[in-house]
Amino acid sequence: MSTTHAQPDEPRRWAMFIVLLVGTFLPPLDFFIVNVALPSIQGELGTSSSAEQLVISSYAAFYAVTLITGGRLGDLYGRGRMFFLGLVGFTGASLLCGFAWSPWALIAGRILQGLTAAVMAPQALASIQVIFPESEKPLALSLYGAMFGLASVIGQALGGILISLNLFGLGWRAIFLVNLPIALLVILFGLPLLKETRAKHAAKLDPGGMLLSLLTLSLLIVPLIEGRAFGWPWWVWLSFIAVPLLANLFWRYETRLSQRGGTPLIDPVVFRMPGLGRGLMVALMFYSIGVFFLLFSVYLQGALHKSALSAGLVFLPFGTGLLLGPLLTAFLKRFVGNYVNPIGMGLETLGLIGMACLILNTTIGASPSAVPLTLLLFVIGFGQGLGLPTLMRMLTGRVAPAFSGMIAGIASSTLQISTALSVAVIGGIFYTLLGDSNSAANITHAFLVSILCIAFCLALGAGLAIKLARQPADMSAFKEQAVR
Repeated sequence: MSTTHAQPDEPRRWAMFIVLLVGTFLPPLDFFIVNVALPSIQGELGTSSSAEQLVISSYAAFYAVTLITGGRLGDLYGRGRMFFLGLVGFTGASLLCGFAWSPWALIAGRILQGLTAAVMAPQALASIQVIFPESEKPLALSLYGAMFGLASVIGQALGGILISLNLFGLGWRAIFLVNLPIALLVILFGLPLLKETRAKHAAKLDPGGMLLSLLTLSLLIVPLIEGRAFGWPWWVWLSFIAVPLLANLFWRYETRLSQRGGTPLIDPVVFRMPGLGRGLMVALMFYSIGVFFLLFSVYLQGALHKSALSAGLVFLPFGTGLLLGPLLTAFLKRFVGNYVNPIGMGLETLGLIGMACLILNTTIGASPSAVPLTLLLFVIGFGQGLGLPTLMRMLTGRVAPAFSGMIAGIASSTLQISTALSVAVIGGIFYTLLGDSNSAANITHAFLVSILCIAFCLALGAGLAIKLARQPADMSAFKEQAVR
């Protein structure tokens, strides 16, 4: 790969972009694909409910805290180089997951997947700004956004298919090992295509900020998940006490680094912008639905006794909605303006409440009516598809252009933290209500309470988003920010 800042010719830049999109596709694919496999993993490895939660949340948490750093690594050392290094690391982590001999080996593999995905994933979005002319950027961004919907469609269904086929007797392990041939093909065909790009004035890394943020999140998420299983011992409460202290230390460290002219992981300057704090609260509520996929899989396979394949296929309407939503945001914005995001979150809320009513009026252990369930799942996915791209625009539009890359990274990290917290908190509520009984009645009751908790979080986020839509960005603050 040669280093260049010139735009490659049209066929080559699209070929390059398709290769880089693999880094956008694989991380969400591995989030969705694992949900349907958790009952099979539990059956073989004997994972506890808390270990199942950590399989999801450890991936999301470590992905979150290294996402901004991953983008900066690409700016510093070349986006193509970091993409391939991240891909190789992600493949190795998938290999560890595929041959995990214990629950903790699997969790270690998921942590490594999160870390390496964070190096790989940001390179496609960053490269759009470099390799495409302005006329082609909208199409490239649409394809980038559609990858998340495509990953959700394929992930749930593919997980069920691979487990049902039981290729070479691998069972659930195939959902991780399938990454190996994908990575091999990308490396063989992608290396000759990529021309190296990097930022001319790249921000330096902030290892201190990264370490403090990682410690803070770990001391919050791990005790939330493990505390219930261990009977809430003293070390859990000590961890909770340490979280605000570490968060304050992190903030002071970042502030001092910014004042000295350094490049902090999160620059406190951007939080002076009116409405930005509220926008990040919307982002924190937005992925409260992250735990839904885990709990719905438990409900389908535990209470309704569906196979992994059947459970995976049930998710297809959600993925279809998530795929279509981003493609219609520009059209809907003509009619509702900045309210597309709260409308999307409102649709998710209504869809979840509708699902709760449908299940409540269905005999315990019987499958809900297929047509209304399909429509409700589509509405939930469509709402999320509408909300995600508009949320990112709402946030990046509130800071000076010089900070847009940073706030995009902060917003993406906040969404992943939202996923990890939803698994820890709402997943904890689910397993507490479930107790030691895995009866259909108990699973159904715990699932109903949990999806209503998710609906409450999304409704709260929609309310905050309405206020944000009514509060235009303060252009005078842009000038103040630029001076600083």
